[in-house]
Amino acid sequence: MSDIFHTSPLQDLPASRQSAEGASLTSSKVLVYGMNYAPEMAGVGRYTGEIAEHLASLGADVTVVTTPPHYPGWKVQQNHGNRYSKAREERVMVFRVPLLLREKMGGIWRLLAPASFALTSAPVVFWQILKRRPATVFCVEPTLFAAPVAQFAAWLVGARTVLHVQDLEVDAAFAVGHLAGFKWLKAVGYVFERMTLRKFDRVVTISNRMAEKLAAKGISANRLSVVRNWVDLSHIYPMSDVSPYRAELGFADQDFVILYSGNIGAKQGLNVLLDAAERLDGDRDIHFVIAGEGPNKADLKARYGHLKNVRFLPFQPYARLNEFLNMPDLHVLPQEPDAADLVLPSKLGGMLASGKRVLVTANEETELAEFLGEASIIIPPGNAELMAARIRSARDEVDSSHEMRIERATLLAKDTGMARLVANIT
Repeated sequence: MSDIFHTSPLQDLPASRQSAEGASLTSSKVLVYGMNYAPEMAGVGRYTGEIAEHLASLGADVTVVTTPPHYPGWKVQQNHGNRYSKAREERVMVFRVPLLLREKMGGIWRLLAPASFALTSAPVVFWQILKRRPATVFCVEPTLFAAPVAQFAAWLVGARTVLHVQDLEVDAAFAVGHLAGFKWLKAVGYVFERMTLRKFDRVVTISNRMAEKLAAKGISANRLSVVRNWVDLSHIYPMSDVSPYRAELGFADQDFVILYSGNIGAKQGLNVLLDAAERLDGDRDIHFVIAGEGPNKADLKARYGHLKNVRFLPFQPYARLNEFLNMPDLHVLPQEPDAADLVLPSKLGGMLASGKRVLVTANEETELAEFLGEASIIIPPGNAELMAARIRSARDEVDSSHEMRIERATLLAKDTGMARLVANIT
């Protein structure tokens, strides 16, 4: 099996940080700064929330500066206001700041939202760093726009700065066409990005290909680590019984159910999946479930909502996530080709840990394809006809790659990923 997903070895870190996971962090103060945070269920917010809570569980005094939960629907969740607030959430003190939002977050709005966060959060993060004097300021990308103020405040108090790159936002924004009409911004964005990245003491990212791109932007190897996103194998695992979701959603035993669960946005290429569903509309035993929220959901429902074999659902409760991920016969992970190596899909771990088959759109040379190998069905992006054909053949084939998927899932185990990340932070 390819070792393309190796993480930077802990022996590359100072000895005092190699054992951070096993030691108490009671004397440590950490400030976490990012636009997404719990209780967001999808993507960056969930991981940042888990990181902050884990540091607090080790005894660290953790402060978070973030926004109201709003992703992936780009609207503030119920019981939260789009305003300044302060509250203790679990073991963490969380400061939330307002954010410029609208549900259609395409084009220049994808720039205005992070810019508004940088503006509204600047006085809060600056004061909290000066007041609390943390040992580490942990910034999360997206969004990099907000980092310079935190870097300056950290320098004033002698704090170490760490950047967690979950998304190469400048590259991704242009790869999926969000800012296609503002090409001059690309040059400005890259200059700003290089200047900001080089001022971090350490940069951690989630895949080798993203690390290569960061190295090309000027990050030296001794400041760069790879820690892949994780899955909690105690929460997501193969069920021995049939998931109750199948009966609840009205599926018969002989039905072949395909599931996409996650953000519904431009990077996901869901139009290809739904074009495939349109081609399979006559196969009465094949059903598609699209679960999640995002800026493209309304348009997709308007375009494909007439299909009898397609059902749109909201995100399901986290407490029932294992049942939901065990519901389908086939998970599908579509992606736009230009974004395939710019982000590493966080939903992959749960798909693999469920033990169910996975169909992925990725070109052969991508890191995702190399990691999965024969553990999944891999087809090139953008081909709805081929996707429909592979779904039909998956329905008719015997599953022979269950053990390989579980093996890949163990490489994404939460305990391992969290220990490596803590070692980089502390």
